[in-house]
Amino acid sequence: MIGAPDPEADMTAPSPAAPLTIGFVLFPGVTQLDLTGPWEVLARMRSARCLLVAETLEPVVSDSGGLAIVPTATFEDCPQLDLLLVPGGPGHLPAMENAAVQSFLKRQAPGCRYVMSVCTGALVLAAAGLLRGYRATTHWASHHRLAAFGALPDPARVVFDRDRITGGGVTAGIDFGLAVVAKLEGEQRAKEIQLQLEYAPEPPYPGRPDAASPETIAALRASGAGYASRMAEVDARTAGR
Repeated sequence: MIGAPDPEADMTAPSPAAPLTIGFVLFPGVTQLDLTGPWEVLARMRSARCLLVAETLEPVVSDSGGLAIVPTATFEDCPQLDLLLVPGGPGHLPAMENAAVQSFLKRQAPGCRYVMSVCTGALVLAAAGLLRGYRATTHWASHHRLAAFGALPDPARVVFDRDRITGGGVTAGIDFGLAVVAKLEGEQRAKEIQLQLEYAPEPPYPGRPDAASPETIAALRASGAGYASRMAEVDARTAGR
């Protein structure tokens, strides 16, 4: 379910003559679909100018280990962004404590029209204090972590709250992108992009914890126990800052 846009949010679509500069934050260990899902959608907006922003211009290796993404701007030379998006992945844990990442987010956020995240990118924003007092979502397995950072957990797949837009886990980034396009360039343009991408998912199995079997959920939690422990350790260090 996609959350309804906040009625008090700015709903005025920008003129195509004035491109929106969208920055996608890169860090080692990013889940590439968290980034490339919304990128594939948002880059098709008539008004988009998209940048891949990282600490350096060296290729950034994703969590799968075999895929590297090349940045187009650094944190230092990146212009002021209109839209800022932080993806997730296992690398979100170091990013929560990375001074360069956190400084960049804090510096950019006040000038952004929208500050956004997909999956556990929400925790990177939260560690920077950028979700305090905002409704937000993230990957279902990390949903419980948001409250420690002053965010208000919302179970919707995409959540709009004033100048914050957050998406759920991994594949939710595509739905997120379409919802953002509808907000900025209108529902018809979002429909055109969805059709262009032939985005009509028919998953063979349930992909949500409220529909998956208890055995599947238990097996996934057991295999990720070490990761969950690391998340708890990082949260404890960063939530109080």
